[in-house]
Amino acid sequence: MAKRTAKAAPPPPEDIRPTPLAEALSERYLAYALSTIMARSLPDVRDGLKPVHRRLLYAMQQLRLNPDQGFKKCARVVGDVIGKFHPHGDVAVYDAMVRLAQDFAVRYPLVDGQGNFGNIDGDNAAAMRYTEARLTAVAQALLEGIDEDAVDFRPTYDGEDAEPIVLPARFPNLLANGAAGIAVGMATSIPPHNAGELCDALLHLIKTPKAHPSTLADLIPGPDFPTGGILVESRESVLDAYRTGRGSFRLRARWAEEKLAHGTWQVVVTEIPWQVQKSRLIEKIAELLQAKKLPLLADVRDESTEQVRIVLEPKSRAVDPGVLMEHLFRQTELETRVSLNMNVLDADNTPRVMGLREVLQAFLDHRHVVLVRRGTFRLGKIEARLEILEGFLIAYLNLDRVIHIIRTEDEPKPKLIKAFKLTETQAEAILNMRLRQLRKLEEMEIRGEHKALSTERAELKSLLKDESKRWKTIAAENAEIRAAFGAKTDLGRRRTTIGKPPTAEVAPIEAFVEREPITVVCSEKGWLRAVKGHLADVDELKFKEGDSPAFAGHAQTTDKILIFAGNGRFYTIPGDKLPSGRGHGEPIRLMVEMGNEHEVVALFPYVGKRKLVVASREGRGFIVPEDDVLAQTRNGRQVLNLGDNERAAACVFVGEDADAVAVIGTKGKLLIFPLAELPEMTRGRGVILQRYKDGGLSDLTTLKLKEGLVWKTREQTRGETAIKAWVGKRGQAGLLPFKGFPSSRKFGGS
Repeated sequence: MAKRTAKAAPPPPEDIRPTPLAEALSERYLAYALSTIMARSLPDVRDGLKPVHRRLLYAMQQLRLNPDQGFKKCARVVGDVIGKFHPHGDVAVYDAMVRLAQDFAVRYPLVDGQGNFGNIDGDNAAAMRYTEARLTAVAQALLEGIDEDAVDFRPTYDGEDAEPIVLPARFPNLLANGAAGIAVGMATSIPPHNAGELCDALLHLIKTPKAHPSTLADLIPGPDFPTGGILVESRESVLDAYRTGRGSFRLRARWAEEKLAHGTWQVVVTEIPWQVQKSRLIEKIAELLQAKKLPLLADVRDESTEQVRIVLEPKSRAVDPGVLMEHLFRQTELETRVSLNMNVLDADNTPRVMGLREVLQAFLDHRHVVLVRRGTFRLGKIEARLEILEGFLIAYLNLDRVIHIIRTEDEPKPKLIKAFKLTETQAEAILNMRLRQLRKLEEMEIRGEHKALSTERAELKSLLKDESKRWKTIAAENAEIRAAFGAKTDLGRRRTTIGKPPTAEVAPIEAFVEREPITVVCSEKGWLRAVKGHLADVDELKFKEGDSPAFAGHAQTTDKILIFAGNGRFYTIPGDKLPSGRGHGEPIRLMVEMGNEHEVVALFPYVGKRKLVVASREGRGFIVPEDDVLAQTRNGRQVLNLGDNERAAACVFVGEDADAVAVIGTKGKLLIFPLAELPEMTRGRGVILQRYKDGGLSDLTTLKLKEGLVWKTREQTRGETAIKAWVGKRGQAGLLPFKGFPSSRKFGGS
């Protein structure tokens, strides 16, 4: 058997260095963050594109998918992109391509799609094997001059090809189409704008480089969204957003009142806010209707075809359409806020937030660089062509001698150069000249071409030397873009109306609830009901066996009923939502998220601008404004924080002109201390009111020291003025109360 030879160990890699783990992780995370920022998430301020979009347009240009050419399958385009330029999944590339073709998502589409590219309802596009695409005129404007050394190129990921770092971008794409993206530690959000208005601002900035932001805001009054709508943001807010590069815009749906027979009417929504899915919007309105959170609305219907038409039916013709819509704006996506965060990559590939003027100036600076580079490139091409044409003219003037040299000499090229003082290029061009070019007509054409090119060369040299001429040329280019995509075209016509912010206060929902007197009754076991009218005595009401009344008070159907539970939470129930008093009512725990282990501590109607004292069984408490305990959800609002095995024990109103607090413990000791020693908070555990060796807080009340202490029993109201002995500091133990104080140790009666 042959003996195995041991394999030699591979030599260690040369580039090995010991690095702390924290440092290595930091380096790699930084590299990842930078790649996310630069190659994925943030657009370039010059062309307004991310790498995937730039590669898509360049690949389509390489496939000659110009606006005047035929369509090609999207699968072909996606294949070229991921094969040559963008080594990522085809789904991500196709999704980016689809978005560029959606006229409801992009203000000026860069891809002309044929087939199903999705819709405003949120339906997905068809598979890329079924759809076709080509470039639009806007995309062509972005690519114009890319073959004329207008921009730099870099090797692709595999080094087999080259791709543009940025597009020449004759069209102001960043602001016209907007951008959105989330990177590591930063994000960008730029809404679309009107191209005609952008061109006006660019022309003004060329004339006045130090133009004030307010002047630019006059020319660009706000974003212009693909789906239209009404912008209801104040001018001050818009101006501040454009000045700083950060802010938001309030966008509303466009609606109109439609008169029907017999004095009835309905609201028709024809435009919805940008990036709102119509189907999801209608579902949300229907859900709110089912949950009875839209008391003014009876029904919603979608009657849309190619145009949006959402019909809203009011519950009553007496309802004001404006009030109805204001409530819908507040509770649905018929009104949205579009954020502005102009965080972009500048010409040095540095991410930073720019204001409106900086963004416009960066675009103009880029156009100036492109103009110079294209002019230099064209001048080089003209110089080369003129050199050849001058050689041709020499050949025509000495045609017989040139022919003789070519026929008789074995190496005619050196002879031609020596005889007529030609350059290598000229001699080579003459030798490659075809016989048909020797006719007289061709000579005239060459002389005409030479004259035209000479004139163009002189103009280019003058342009490259004179900066003012270059800016005039850029201004003329912007004027051409304005004419092609401005307000006088169907594509460029402003779609979003600049409206005024709403100033009138909207009547609350409660205003449409019929006001009726009720008596709110809550039993010991937590059954709640509302009896019509203000009852003088609730003892006559029937309760479940083993149950009895615990709380009762007068209110109105328009009131909000506040409930303070043993878990330290306040719950809010509208008076018109309380169960009828014909039966035993319903458990509170079915109306709000309150556990079975928690009891009701206090129940009263909300009035507003009052103050409450809340306290726990352990004798800790504080003052809280009544306005700060209102809850907006079933979960309630946590006000009194409690520890394990603790529970809330008291909630009383601060009396008018009250200056002291009286607390009594379960062991019977009474303490009175100044009200000023209690802090006012919106949430917390509070401070110690009274100390206990054992037991806890039984009850508390507020009082005026001059008037003495007052308490109630079932039969009468009693009081005591000689209370000086029980007045002390907060946190003391107190003394046993005077004779006649209820044995229940309650200020509100036994």
